Amino acid sequence: MRRKKILFTSSLNSTFIQEDIRLLQKHYDVTPLNTLGPGAFFKILVRIRSHDVTFTWFASVYAFLTVLLSRIFGKNALIVAGGADAAKLPEIPYGIWVSPWRTPLVRYAVRHAWHVLAVDPSLQSGLARLAGYDGQNIVYVPTGYDPEKWKPGGAKERFVLTVAGCEYRWRMKVKGIDVLLDVARSLADVHFVVVGMHELLIQETRATIPPNVELIPFIPQSTLLGYYQRAAVYCQPSYTEGLPNSLCEAMLCECVPVGSNVGGIPTAIAGIGHMVPYGDVPAFASAIRLALDAPGNTGSRAREHIAQTFTLERRETALRQIVEEATR
Repeated sequence: MRRKKILFTSSLNSTFIQEDIRLLQKHYDVTPLNTLGPGAFFKILVRIRSHDVTFTWFASVYAFLTVLLSRIFGKNALIVAGGADAAKLPEIPYGIWVSPWRTPLVRYAVRHAWHVLAVDPSLQSGLARLAGYDGQNIVYVPTGYDPEKWKPGGAKERFVLTVAGCEYRWRMKVKGIDVLLDVARSLADVHFVVVGMHELLIQETRATIPPNVELIPFIPQSTLLGYYQRAAVYCQPSYTEGLPNSLCEAMLCECVPVGSNVGGIPTAIAGIGHMVPYGDVPAFASAIRLALDAPGNTGSRAREHIAQTFTLERRETALRQIVEEATR
């Protein structure tokens, strides 16, 4: 029997995107296509006819092109919504829906995709509201995590870890790093480690960083694992989130989680650890104190929750079912 063919489009090359490619390649012929840049339309155009379905990470202008061409050539289109594509926060500013010219294109993509796969339920309602329709084609399919890759190792150390890929100051606001720095100032005896900031941004902000905060630029996942394994507490103080990958990875490594009560953070924490209102510095400080002194089984409970709830098998099964339905 001929293996069905998926045209897999994305403008990024993140690890979670590569994971989806790997899962789909177990069952289908997958053609990964980077659609970043002005040639995206023609890249998609020359390949789409020879594929059975399209699969696009993030609702974007590139998703619009893929959905439009899919409809022209009689193919079903799938989109994964991960966070910024379901947000409109002009006060930061953050979210693709902030852009007046992108909004109608993304609205078309979302409303005309065969299915939109949202990584958290909060994105389902957000997308339907922003796109102005009932959202019947939006389904909840969380990302999955490998407990054999992200696992505890050695004794925990008394410090708080945050992982936040930040190249610009506005990104620090999205990830709540400004809040975290204020929390650190109020907890002068606690060591904080922030991983993922761009080196130029570290240089720009160094003068305003409290002495108990250690800033580390981007590091490979193999090195990041060691930080997860050593940190007693993981803090996700974000302004907005989908389902945070770093938080789930840290919980698999038995970090006690503390996070703001927004987006997919409550989905990940699920009553383990502590959740507080975004920007509430005293509440974050109190929660971090409690997390540092949490009972010894809290970290193992965090790992068990992620390992049982967000499995790669669950995502693989869901993706396969959706692709099969889209290609009947």
